[in-house]
Amino acid sequence: MFASLLRRPEAGSFLGLVVVYLFFAALGGPVFLGAPGWSSWLNMAAEVGFIALPIGLLMIAGELDISVGAILPAASLTTAIISGHYDLPLWLGIAGGLSVGLLVGFVNGVLVTRTTIPSLILTIGTMFGVMGLTLGFTILIAGSTGVFLVPDPVSKALLGSALGGMFKVGIFWWLGFVAIVAYLLHVHPWGNWVFALGGDRESARNAGIPTARLVIQMYMLSGFAAAFVGVAQVISFGSAQVAAGSSFIFNSIMCVVIGGVLLTGGAGSVLGIVLGTITFAVVNQGIFFSGLDPNFGSIIIGALLLTAVLTNDRFRALAASFVKKKGPAQ
Repeated sequence: MFASLLRRPEAGSFLGLVVVYLFFAALGGPVFLGAPGWSSWLNMAAEVGFIALPIGLLMIAGELDISVGAILPAASLTTAIISGHYDLPLWLGIAGGLSVGLLVGFVNGVLVTRTTIPSLILTIGTMFGVMGLTLGFTILIAGSTGVFLVPDPVSKALLGSALGGMFKVGIFWWLGFVAIVAYLLHVHPWGNWVFALGGDRESARNAGIPTARLVIQMYMLSGFAAAFVGVAQVISFGSAQVAAGSSFIFNSIMCVVIGGVLLTGGAGSVLGIVLGTITFAVVNQGIFFSGLDPNFGSIIIGALLLTAVLTNDRFRALAASFVKKKGPAQ
């Protein structure tokens, strides 16, 4: 039983999480083990994890989306300009912010499917394009790089409140999104298409899978996720800034890689992505609670990323050998 669990692709992610948590628990003490510590890394995991889920889907399918770092502030500022600067209803601002994410995702998907440009290069291009448009329109309309917003009580409660003053409501949105993506990837036939796309795109197309539509759907989901986090942030903090969002680009990718998703595509799981996200959040917040020099944070995260890649390959080899020895089901 235990041996078979160790051969699961998520085993490396889980063991890494246990080691990291115990390490920072020993250094951080009761504060890290208590509500302040849990709320700190859970709040961070909810934000970066919301974006990491569709990034993980794209990576399983052999694609990548760098533009999320520009979509997040674009959505925040769109919401703030509509409902803060122009004082229109907040629901209209939220719809506008989310629409920005869906639109950019749609453009990304169409460009990826209709050109031969690698998605990495293409989404870097759209990222800079969206950044430029966001900066230009924000200064043109608001006269500055930041816009303030006063949310109504209902929107604040749904998207920007914190239970007990510590646990943000975004944690529950993240868990709900995890459940939806897990169903799509591991239960619904749509998930089989995603894995097939990452395994061999030409074979997937020949098998009748609508590859172009599938890619567009995943990019729109990625854009929506980034926009949702941006909208939630502006409602939580009451302001939006042009410079926000860049850290989410590589943070989300690291969460996915630590979670065991192959960079070459074709393999991965929602559970692994969640474990990788939590591990990343624990390391980031554990540095603060342990009193270590923050400069060591990048070193620890880099070492964790390299270790995760090496151990995940090892666990996949174990899983493959187990399946090979067991043979096909009778």
